Amino acid sequence: YELKADPCGWCLILNNVDFSSDSNLLTRKGSDVDCKKLENRFKALRFKVLIQQNLKAQEMVSELQKLAQQDHSALDCCIVVILSHGRQMRHNQIPGAIYGTDGNLIPIEMIVNYFNGSNCPKLRGKPKLFFIQACGGEEKDRGFVVDCDSPVSEAPEGSLESDATPFRTLAGSTDEPDAVTSLPTPSDILVSYSTFPGFVSWRNPSSGSWYVETLDSVLEQYAHSEDLLNMLLMVANAVSAKEGKYKQIPGCINFLRKKFFFMCK
Repeated sequence: YELKADPCGWCLILNNVDFSSDSNLLTRKGSDVDCKKLENRFKALRFKVLIQQNLKAQEMVSELQKLAQQDHSALDCCIVVILSHGRQMRHNQIPGAIYGTDGNLIPIEMIVNYFNGSNCPKLRGKPKLFFIQACGGEEKDRGFVVDCDSPVSEAPEGSLESDATPFRTLAGSTDEPDAVTSLPTPSDILVSYSTFPGFVSWRNPSSGSWYVETLDSVLEQYAHSEDLLNMLLMVANAVSAKEGKYKQIPGCINFLRKKFFFMCK
C-alpha cells in the first residue's frame, strides 16, 4: 500500500475504563496506560489521533459511524483501536463483541462493516486496521508444556485482571483503485485481536495489557523496517512466551491485499 499523505489518516481510540454499576463490569485499571501508549505511537506514525473515553454502546456506534462518514479521499489509511471489556458472540464472519460502558454489546462484525467498500466509499482500496484489546470470552488458557527457545518474560499472576464476561447468544461513486473495475466488499481490512476467540485477555493495572504493551514495543522497534503482518507475528510470539499461570496469544483476521508498511517520522 502507498502511504504518502501526511497525516496518513485518522486513528480513533475508544477507551472504556469505568462501567455503570448495573452492568456488573469491573473498572479496567491500566487501560489509560494502553490508551496513552497508542496515542503517542500512532501520532509518531503520522496519524491524526482522536480519543473518546467511557462511551455507552450507542455512543460508540455514533463515533464509529461519524468516522466512517468522514471525507477520507485525501488520506491513505484508517485505524480504529478499541479498549474495553468483550466476550464471545455468534457471528457470520468476524468473531467477538465489545461492551459499552452501559453494559450493552456491539458485535465487532458490525463495527468493521461500517468501513467496508460498500458502506465507506472514501476508503475503498485503502487499508482499514482494527486493533481490539478485549476478551474474546471467559476461558482461561493454562497452555501446554513444550521445549521452547523463545525468551520468556515474567507476568505476575497476582496483579492481572481480565476483560472477560460470559458468553450468551444475541439476537459508491468514487473510482476503484489499482486500475480494476471492482474489489470484494471486505477488501483491505485487518482485525488484530488481543486474544484467541473465546479466551481471556490479560491486563496489568499498572503497566496495561499484555497485548498493547507488546504491540507498542514492536511498533517502536520495527515499524521503520517491517510490514504489519510480520510485526503482528512478533507480537503473538512475545505475548505467548510470557511466563505465568495463564497464557494468551493474539491473532488477526486479514483481508489486506498488499503488504502494509507504516511511514515513520
